[in-house]
Amino acid sequence: MTEPLYRDDAYLRECTATVTAINDRGGIVLDRTVFYPTGGGQPGDRGVLVWHRGDTAGDTAIATAVKGETPDEVVHVPAEGAPLPPVGAQVTARLDWDTRYRHMRVHTGLHLLSVVIPLPVTGGSIGAGKGRLDFDMPEAPRDREALERALNELIAADHPVSDQWITDAELAANPDLVKTMAVKPPVGQGRVRLLRIGPPDTGEAPIDLQPCGGTHVRSTAEIGPVRFGKIEKKGRQNRRVAILID
Repeated sequence: MTEPLYRDDAYLRECTATVTAINDRGGIVLDRTVFYPTGGGQPGDRGVLVWHRGDTAGDTAIATAVKGETPDEVVHVPAEGAPLPPVGAQVTARLDWDTRYRHMRVHTGLHLLSVVIPLPVTGGSIGAGKGRLDFDMPEAPRDREALERALNELIAADHPVSDQWITDAELAANPDLVKTMAVKPPVGQGRVRLLRIGPPDTGEAPIDLQPCGGTHVRSTAEIGPVRFGKIEKKGRQNRRVAILID
């Protein structure tokens, strides 16, 4: 098991950890990590592991992180040719923070995009400066500028962003929480994480509330101004809407 420190604190840039395994492809498993593994359209984090064991020391560049053979294992994929720390070594796992923070801004921005375009989501992806959602949208939006303006107004309102947990049974009883058509949130662990935009759970309706395991900013103002990219037709009833950040 890898303790997912990124889940409780997305702003944690580094941590100390112990190498618990090297898999048959050279992937490095730690007992705890700040590296988010690829999932939900968000890329895995990159960065470096700084390590030592006795008289041996090294820096291992990490190209990405992925999920392991079990849901609670994170595998750190080294860059080609990077030295591997030995099992048992103590490491400092350090993120490429600039890239991670841009992923966080884009990811939260896409949640708000699903608010201004309240249609079922058929796909999506997150990059360091650009993200997109695919919608079940037979016709292109009539007023692109109005949608972009509405999105930026939500961002500028500086709504708080937080998470909360519900049980699998509660999610099953509230299927409208799931906006994605093809990809369903993982169940079977007993509980599901929700990403909430708006006031904490005080009875007031949130701006957005949906299952998400990714990393996000603490407030919408951190996203900064966004611009719409292309709105492309992808199939008979699908439109792809891209957003760009500086």
